[in-house]
Amino acid sequence: MPHTLIPFDMAELLDSEEAVSEYLSQVLADGDTDELIRAIGHVAKARGMSQIAKDSGLGRASLYKALAPGAQPRFDTVIKVMHALGIELHATPAHT
Repeated sequence: MPHTLIPFDMAELLDSEEAVSEYLSQVLADGDTDELIRAIGHVAKARGMSQIAKDSGLGRASLYKALAPGAQPRFDTVIKVMHALGIELHATPAHT
């Protein structure tokens, strides 16, 4: 009997501030910058790409391009998007 795969969209699971916070915290802890950009894209999709583009001052096409797999957006672009998402980054000492 063949298995049927159902579509999976991470953005559908990001339906609360707590879910977004936990998701991004886990991705940051892993330290994979490509995955972080992909995760920010999932959050932006969950919140509405058009609104995030408007709030960040980026064009919608530019936002999609910046968050596309393999993209290497400038740090200031990432910060603009994070602010538009209402997400703050905080530094804490690493545990040794």
